[in-house]
Amino acid sequence: MLFAADYPFLDLFWSMIIFFCWVAWIWMVIAIFSDIFRRHDASGGKKAIWCAFLILVPFLGALIYLIVNGDGMAERQRERVQQSESQFAGYVQSVAGANGGSASELTKAKALLDDGTITQAEFDTLKAKALA
Repeated sequence: MLFAADYPFLDLFWSMIIFFCWVAWIWMVIAIFSDIFRRHDASGGKKAIWCAFLILVPFLGALIYLIVNGDGMAERQRERVQQSESQFAGYVQSVAGANGGSASELTKAKALLDDGTITQAEFDTLKAKALA
């Protein structure tokens, strides 16, 4: 049975370092493979060669891929983030409405009510419609 006294602090520290490096390695390999498969500028053969190289010679393959394509990986990630942000902004604008949404409609209706253009009943109807 293994007790705490049988596993010294430096062994524990070394085990944590090894575990951290292993997790970092897995993360890096997943990032490289996802970059390979998301590339639109590389042909299928080029992708297959990179994958085979990464599987057959993992450490050397990963380092060479990062050296050769490191800037491209960052650029492609930045483009994906910008595209995602623009899609989200478009979605938010479509949901909010072209005129600013219900808050804008309520402000306009309140201004019409204050000017005496519409009655309180009409204002209540517009308010219910805007909030629905």
